[in-house]
Amino acid sequence: MLLQPTTAKPPFNLHNHGHQSLFLSSNFSYSLSFPSGFCSSTLLKPIKPHKNLVFTCSISQVHSYGAVDYEKKRPVGKWNVVYKRIIFMEDPKKGAASVLNQWENEGKKLTKWELSRVIKELRKFKRFKPALEVYEWMNNRAERFRINTSDTAIQLDLIAKVHGISSAEEYFFKLPDSLKDKRIYGALLNAYVRAGNREEAESLMDSMRDRGYACHALPFNVIMTLYMNLQEYDKVQSVISEMLEKNVNLDIYSYNIWLSSCGSQGSVEKMEQVLEQMKLDTTIDPNWTTYSTMAIIYIKLGQMEKAEDCLKEIESRITSRDRIPYHYLISLYGNVGNKEEVYRVWNLYKSIFPNIPNLGYHAVISSLNRLGDIEGAEKMYNEWLSVKSMFDPRIGNLLLACYIRNGFTEKAEAFLHEMIEVGGKTNSTTWEILAEGHIRERNTSEALSCLKNAVSAEGSKNWRPKPTNVSSILKLCEQEDNVANKEALMGVLRQAGCLDDETYMSYITVSNGSFTGVEQATNKARSDGDDGSEMLFNQLQESL
Repeated sequence: MLLQPTTAKPPFNLHNHGHQSLFLSSNFSYSLSFPSGFCSSTLLKPIKPHKNLVFTCSISQVHSYGAVDYEKKRPVGKWNVVYKRIIFMEDPKKGAASVLNQWENEGKKLTKWELSRVIKELRKFKRFKPALEVYEWMNNRAERFRINTSDTAIQLDLIAKVHGISSAEEYFFKLPDSLKDKRIYGALLNAYVRAGNREEAESLMDSMRDRGYACHALPFNVIMTLYMNLQEYDKVQSVISEMLEKNVNLDIYSYNIWLSSCGSQGSVEKMEQVLEQMKLDTTIDPNWTTYSTMAIIYIKLGQMEKAEDCLKEIESRITSRDRIPYHYLISLYGNVGNKEEVYRVWNLYKSIFPNIPNLGYHAVISSLNRLGDIEGAEKMYNEWLSVKSMFDPRIGNLLLACYIRNGFTEKAEAFLHEMIEVGGKTNSTTWEILAEGHIRERNTSEALSCLKNAVSAEGSKNWRPKPTNVSSILKLCEQEDNVANKEALMGVLRQAGCLDDETYMSYITVSNGSFTGVEQATNKARSDGDDGSEMLFNQLQESL
């Protein structure tokens, strides 16, 4: 998430401004390697504000455990060549080590800074496995590379993402106590929160308090994202109150989470009061995320005029060459029903950036679908086909879902064949969307065939059919008295690992043609992320 640069100012104390309270299992065993030059702490020099400079707020900067945060001074060099060799490996199974070994076999040497820059770029684009492999390569060359606690914290985070929370815990507990500083604890706390391990996260947060590590906003922000995900907004308020009582300065993340929490409870008044307090805090400048969060809340509450006012604020706060705000603007204008603004922002976006990523096309096609502009969505899809660097099935799925939602099942099938012909790959969602069309037309066998393709599709490990679709097929089987189709559906559920999940199966209860639990599950799925908390959490995580 981008922060507006501000002039250095003394910390703001809400208590002195009449403040009133408003109301992360694997069996993987990770080996530790501590070089003789292992540094237990690193210090960051203060960064002086500079006009037009955009700061990226990340856990690496706050904790000083980022790969390296001074690479702006370095010209793009061989690190970029190494990075591209890694991401374009013909055989990813050989791992990043094969690329690094080949590079050095060519008589070239890599520095710590260059490897750290490669790791940072890999993490930026969520290539966590090769990023961890680069660290493993460095660990095996302890005589050359000095691994500090910042590196250790990043490795812990990568282990959690690649091998799971159990492996991250094992790594943490093997570390000498003398090396477990606030960065290491912060990385584990974040891993617990990402995994949804509430008990462990809260226990670790207490340990951080006892050790004096909860002396800045970051750990409080991370624990608040846990409560936001659990929709326990009173807990968010408790954390904010604790920060104020302990004189822990709120940062932009803290305020945005607080604001989102108030709005999620339907309290526009409290949300707007938080915004006013942000404006009073001389160390904080509300950013585009602040206003996108508010816009999402206003849209949810039907206050479209206020939502559009926030969208204007977002546009005025876009800094440097940041693409993400444009994606939100396009999506949110689609939500408020303003097609003219969707096209205006899209054209503005294209005039600034010569190349639009898949996420940009995803945003505009999704918005046009919501606005009922199928012809416009089709034009955008064809434009994307002409410029794409790689096929993203999620974009094709948008148009496919649009056809199904409007009852054009035959057109959807024809589109799927065209998508495959141009080299597009289908995923589980592709086949489930098509299944929904067959369910609507009561073609049970065709729907089951699609679900079988879905559970067998590449990358389907974590896919599970929507409870509503399973219940609808079961209902059709009951009405048709078709035992064979019912058994085929049970086979899909068994292959997807659904039958052992009591919570999932509770949403698919069939009794005399009625379905219990399904509506509840559907409503929950629809509400997830509607309050902007998902955006805040994702932006916090992107820089970890």
